[in-house]
Amino acid sequence: MPSPWLVSLPAPPAFLANHPELPPLVAQLLYNRGLTTQEAIDEFLNPDYSQDVPDPFLFNDMARAVAIIFDCIGQERLIIVHGDYDADGVCAAALLVSTLRELGARADVFIPHRERDGYGLNLKTIDYLHQQGARLIITCDCGISNREEINRAKELGMQVIVTDHHTLPPELPPADAILHPLRPGERYPDKTLSGGGVAFKLAQALLKKHREQNPALPHGQTQEGWEKWLLDRVAISTVADMVPLLGESRTLARYGLVVLGKTQNLGLRALLASAGLTDEQGRPRRGSFTADTIAYKIAPRINAAGRMDHANVAYALLMADTAAEAERLAAQLEKNNSDRQRLTDKLVTAARYQVVKEAQEEEPLICVVGDQWPTGLLGLIAGKIREEFGKPTVVVSRTANGLNGSGRSVPGFNLIATLQTMPELFTKFGGHPQACGFTLTDETVLGELRQRLRAAVAAREMELDLTPQLKIDAEVDLDDINWKLADLLEKFAPFGVGNPEPVYAARGLTVKGREPVGSDGKHLRIMVSHRSSVVRKTIAFGFGDTAKHPRDWKTILRPGVTIDLVFSVGVNEWNGNRELELLVRDLALTPSPTSAAPAPALPTSSSAPALASA
Repeated sequence: MPSPWLVSLPAPPAFLANHPELPPLVAQLLYNRGLTTQEAIDEFLNPDYSQDVPDPFLFNDMARAVAIIFDCIGQERLIIVHGDYDADGVCAAALLVSTLRELGARADVFIPHRERDGYGLNLKTIDYLHQQGARLIITCDCGISNREEINRAKELGMQVIVTDHHTLPPELPPADAILHPLRPGERYPDKTLSGGGVAFKLAQALLKKHREQNPALPHGQTQEGWEKWLLDRVAISTVADMVPLLGESRTLARYGLVVLGKTQNLGLRALLASAGLTDEQGRPRRGSFTADTIAYKIAPRINAAGRMDHANVAYALLMADTAAEAERLAAQLEKNNSDRQRLTDKLVTAARYQVVKEAQEEEPLICVVGDQWPTGLLGLIAGKIREEFGKPTVVVSRTANGLNGSGRSVPGFNLIATLQTMPELFTKFGGHPQACGFTLTDETVLGELRQRLRAAVAAREMELDLTPQLKIDAEVDLDDINWKLADLLEKFAPFGVGNPEPVYAARGLTVKGREPVGSDGKHLRIMVSHRSSVVRKTIAFGFGDTAKHPRDWKTILRPGVTIDLVFSVGVNEWNGNRELELLVRDLALTPSPTSAAPAPALPTSSSAPALASA
């Protein structure tokens, strides 16, 4: 169903006056993203790796962590990096292990199995790693909630360094060093790093310390060069884990995308080729990679390993040292991803049927339960059901070992904070404000959890606006959408959480023609003009499908009809040609002048400072 259009309030005149060098539309977009100081604006428009990536030793425990690691390297003690089974944790583990080995460490990895081991450390794993001779455990993207397990490691004489970014528990574990941007009293300025981002800061600190006494790494590469080549994995972890693409995370992602386009990692090269993202020479097929490339093409393939079997396959791909091995593992991930897509679609259909059959659309929170549903797919199912019904959603799978669950929330309802008020219900739980995972013992506990979660959402329901809204950055004159503006707006990429792709509205457009697109005619190419005779092409995906849209736009959009349009601006690159694309997000018939008057358009400009590339 169409979503209400929510146009952002105009930026205050004082803000515009304080930044006369900015075109008004650019100033409006910056204001919408909360970027109001000159420092924040400069960092956003012109991210500079040398200036906007803080010193890793600003972390309170970084010097201690680095000293522990170099002591282990000097004494040839075994270091085990404990990762996670998603793209963030896998990339974090791979970049850290490769750096440790380059520095001469005896380093290995442990990636947990999603169903057998669960999220984070467990006591069985601690005992196993001790038996393997580990003297130091470094966690990646996990560990902050594993107080009991880290206590056990300390009892066995092992040291532990935690690198994590998940929600903090009431009491921190007794690790030898904790690198967590949200730790109370933590000096490190960027609070929203991904798990891979935190692991990268540790690798960066190790390289910086090594450089104090060594002009280069053992194999001849400079420490600075090695650090930069890690950024492709940092970008994947950052985008895949949906941390805000602002501040340092934005800088790391932006430079990481440049590195990804010319990656030296054999596994990533093979994955990009198998996904059809590169040509025969290994170059990106559409000019450059974007955050969407990671979100919709790369991360799902890496995640598929842990969702369908074991994330060791994805880790092995990132660590592959021959092209043949990389191609074999990339092919395996491609199959895993195809299998994941088919099974997810099947289970989402079953979940949707359960919601409707039980009339859960009327409940404040949706709770779906399935038998033997793969744990790795529960979050995907929860996310799709949440998107469709607009309510916090929990999906639970009955297994032989108990109940595994995953949840996805809506803005304004902190899911993990709610779970922290009822820890006695869980065998284990963890996550973020908008996503969580947990395990339960039996159906009785599940019933209580469902009841308490629904009560918690109901208590906040008056504060929560669960109505889907289409947020619009600004109203514009369609004739101002040109190449100069498009080039200027490229500075806002990469887009993601905290920095969504700009969305615009144009009112009072005259339809000049329309034609179906695609073999089934479910998409529409709509030709329109605005305040001049210039005719512009737009593409409206899905708007020719009457099953999706309550209005038959193929019939309504006759020449001469006047419409209002919500759209984003993109660039279509194909066979060496570049063309501006106006991608329709929503449209409506223009109200008559007596019922509504169009808002004034915001002026645009083409001037903006240049952006340095990595």
